[in-house]
Amino acid sequence: MENLYLPQINFQELYTQFSMPIGEVDCGTYCAPHNPSGKPFCCDIEQAIPAAYLQEWAYLQKASKQWQLYKPQSKSDQQAITEDTPEHMVSIKCNGPQFCHRPTRALSCRQFPFFPYITADDRFIGLTYEWVFEPSCWLISHLEVVTESYRTAFIRTYDHIFDRWMDDYESYAIHSEEMRLHFQQTKRRIPILHRNGNNYLLSPGSDRLAKVPNFQNRKFGFYI
Repeated sequence: MENLYLPQINFQELYTQFSMPIGEVDCGTYCAPHNPSGKPFCCDIEQAIPAAYLQEWAYLQKASKQWQLYKPQSKSDQQAITEDTPEHMVSIKCNGPQFCHRPTRALSCRQFPFFPYITADDRFIGLTYEWVFEPSCWLISHLEVVTESYRTAFIRTYDHIFDRWMDDYESYAIHSEEMRLHFQQTKRRIPILHRNGNNYLLSPGSDRLAKVPNFQNRKFGFYI
């Protein structure tokens, strides 16, 4: 940890540039009825634990009172957090969706359920989603609602971070490889919201892209 490289990043500026909603609908109103807690799945700490960059956490402690460090509830919980959280990030917890202060939402909240996809030949080509949330996240079954302004802001945000921070780029490259392995095993293609504005299905064994008009026939879980 003492040799960890942490570049200077202005998270207040990033938040301002990446502040728009994903779509013109409130997706939480569609998924919350399916969650026993009545909360949107992405806002329920029992379903999804947010993470923040160490520099981002330093900013949030000064800018907001809605965040605290997440405290694992068991040894298995601690082990899972350790395995899933890169060393340049910390797991955090908010005061609940009813107290959400949108200007100080963490970057992990703004990007959910998406992450930057890095190809096997080392290119950041666009957005894909956290596949473990396929059964619960309404948005994953309705990728057609994602606006161009959100896609552009997402890509601009991660271009900014990756230009300064190869460690974070490598972290997402590893995560993208894990997705390729999973989709190869399940014999599926990966949806990509490409930085060129088009949508594609990517073959996980070759990174070959097939252009599609939309993803309307890809439904999961509660939303089939």
